[in-house]
Amino acid sequence: MLINTDGEKLGSFGLEEALNLAQKDNLDLVQVSPSGSETVVCKIMDYGKHIFAKKKSSSSSKSKVKRRSVKEIKFRPSTDVGDYNIKLKKIKSFILGGDKTKISVRFRGREILNSDLGLELLNKLKEELIDIAQVDQEASLEGRQLLMVLSPLKKNN
Repeated sequence: MLINTDGEKLGSFGLEEALNLAQKDNLDLVQVSPSGSETVVCKIMDYGKHIFAKKKSSSSSKSKVKRRSVKEIKFRPSTDVGDYNIKLKKIKSFILGGDKTKISVRFRGREILNSDLGLELLNKLKEELIDIAQVDQEASLEGRQLLMVLSPLKKNN
């Protein structure tokens, strides 16, 4: 059975005739039925073009999928200015990269009595990132740490 480029069935042909028909149009003769089947089905097509289109469609579908993950940055209530600035840059890079960012302030020992220091730290971060990030989860005390989750701003198109 022979199928042309438009998908029409042309009927049964011998191998030599089918090859001549394909070569006449500068195309390839491709067997589309399994090799063990009773009737052999072949199609006249540009096989190189077919493979190229197949690869292109599979690679474009892979590139469209963007995995979003949650990154975490840990602070202490006594984090110094230099460390704060480095971690702020890292948070900005996470958010601009499209990732959610979980910011935690961990307390040890009696530091938990001054949890307002950690809250001030998170509020300061929120104010500095207001132009690129939105708050998904407000600062909340969970155990011995304060947590806040930020995500990139939604684009209005």
